Amino acid sequence: MHRKKTFIPFLSLLLILGLTSSLIAKVNPAKKPIKVLMVGGGSSHDFDKWYKGTDVATLEKDGLAEVTYTDDPSTILQYLDDTEVLFLANNQPIPDEATRKAIFAFADAGKGIILAHPALWYNWNDWPEYNKTMVSGGSRGHNAYGNFNVDLTEKHPVTKGMPTNFSLDDELYYYKEDPAGPGIEILALASNAETDPFPSIFIVKNPNARIVGIALGHDAAAHELEAYQTLIRNAVKWAAK
Repeated sequence: MHRKKTFIPFLSLLLILGLTSSLIAKVNPAKKPIKVLMVGGGSSHDFDKWYKGTDVATLEKDGLAEVTYTDDPSTILQYLDDTEVLFLANNQPIPDEATRKAIFAFADAGKGIILAHPALWYNWNDWPEYNKTMVSGGSRGHNAYGNFNVDLTEKHPVTKGMPTNFSLDDELYYYKEDPAGPGIEILALASNAETDPFPSIFIVKNPNARIVGIALGHDAAAHELEAYQTLIRNAVKWAAK
């Protein structure tokens, strides 16, 4: 007795494979890069080399982010509507009132903001709301450039994969919290033998936005450090949610 052979036509097999691939794609859609607007420029730092150059490359690695960099504050408005995370790394003025209002509206809309190194300073006497509300404080001084320790204080997605303790050469910012601000959640402290600990990585408890403060970042010793690169990638991912 001969058994009947089951035959699936070649075209039917292709159809089944196509449908299967389509279902898999819907279940596991390809992640789009996070759209980041990085604002640099000002004094005392090589913004083009370390922010526009190294940090943009770090964030764009493996398709994590698509970064637009500008050192012209007058261009912020034209990019902001298409931005998921605003990465402020500037200490030059943002004098335009409409741009200032747009940055606050961006925060009120629940978007993500990274405040990196120069942006944590008390840069603008005519814009106190920035430090009070966005930074919840700021720095008016720092140690001379040199070595200090960074110690993580708690587990958080922003510090995931970073060493619990590490040291680097940088400017140890004297960040002080403004009691009139929304407050911060400290994720890491910076200190050395001569200096008491200061917040170095923190979350600003803004009621709407996801804001990360990063006091590290003067030059190559920070920007080329694996822990720092992990940090800014984590910060962008967390802020974008």
